Amino acid sequence: MQYLFDEDGRRYLDAFGGIATVCCGHCHPDVIEAIVNQANKIQHSTVLYLNHAIADFAEALASKMPGDLKVVFFTNSGTEANELALMIARLYTGCHDIISLRNGYHGNAAATMGATAQCNWKFNVVQTGVHHALNPDPYRGAFGSDGEKYARDIQETIDYGTTGRVGGFISEAIQGVGGIVELAPGYLPAAYNMIRNAGGLCIADEVQAGVARTGSHFWGFEGHGVIPDIVTMAKGIGNGIPIGAVVTTPEIAQVLTRRSYFNTFGGNPVSTAAGHAVLKVLEKEKLQENAFVVGSYLKDQLNILKEKHDIIGDVRGRGFLLGVELVTDHQKKTPAKVEIAHVMNHMKDMGVLVGKGGFYGNVFRVTPPLCFSKEDSDFFIEVMDTALSKL
Repeated sequence: MQYLFDEDGRRYLDAFGGIATVCCGHCHPDVIEAIVNQANKIQHSTVLYLNHAIADFAEALASKMPGDLKVVFFTNSGTEANELALMIARLYTGCHDIISLRNGYHGNAAATMGATAQCNWKFNVVQTGVHHALNPDPYRGAFGSDGEKYARDIQETIDYGTTGRVGGFISEAIQGVGGIVELAPGYLPAAYNMIRNAGGLCIADEVQAGVARTGSHFWGFEGHGVIPDIVTMAKGIGNGIPIGAVVTTPEIAQVLTRRSYFNTFGGNPVSTAAGHAVLKVLEKEKLQENAFVVGSYLKDQLNILKEKHDIIGDVRGRGFLLGVELVTDHQKKTPAKVEIAHVMNHMKDMGVLVGKGGFYGNVFRVTPPLCFSKEDSDFFIEVMDTALSKL
């Protein structure tokens, strides 16, 4: 569940969840049972021969989406899902230009690496047609929490960097790899409006923020009061099984009928059976509610730690998608890169695993399985407090 064991049998509290992937818990019996049962029937068939496991999961997933987002394409990963979403947007609009956000991460294939805007993750390969807009970062950004001011850069990017028409806009509601950065309030509604006025489609990358992780909503974009044209997802929908998905409207989905689109393993029966089991577990065990209640409690406790330890510059995020940014100077916001590595190692030695990220590598990424308890949170806080005190 929320624990991992090493080869000597020592237990660790997992506060990273395989990079926000394990949502129900490691080796959840219901998910394991679904995988085994499906593997005993048929392990692989491709979507050329429709299987109930595929159709049932697609239907269950579509029922979680707002508006007319009812057509599901399965892939193997978040990178593949984002690649497909960008291609669909370009095909549907007839425009190649895509706008993404600085500090965003969307994958490591050709188009998604272009949409990713962090030099740490970009190789020197051809990346065309993507414009990176100002990031609406409430902590480090120029306009604080004023989302509409950041959004003006979207319009200027359209006016000065394109023909005035764009293919689409892709963003996370909370940037995961970028350091659990919440987009400033009011940003997404303004940005979506500008993109649609320029003929583009709005893509929500829900690979890390989706599938109940934020607690307050099932999808991260719902916290901003918007409905995207395309939604991508992976990680949490499989609880560790490799699966991704693109969900869009019937009208937009029609563009893939112009040629033969095919993905050999996308929609694999074992993977989709696991995904369907995940949705059932989330509902049965009320894990979204747990993410909200316990995640809010954990965030409150982290803010108390912030008052105690001057090295904590910011605590942010929602539910079980939380970030703790370490800085050596509050005014300059100097990244505490060396210090965070020491704290992580001390925490591991005390039995807690946690991730780190952000452009400067100075942000703790707290993304545990959604079954994380209040007692787990107290232990996590105790260990982090002790580790920080050793600096």
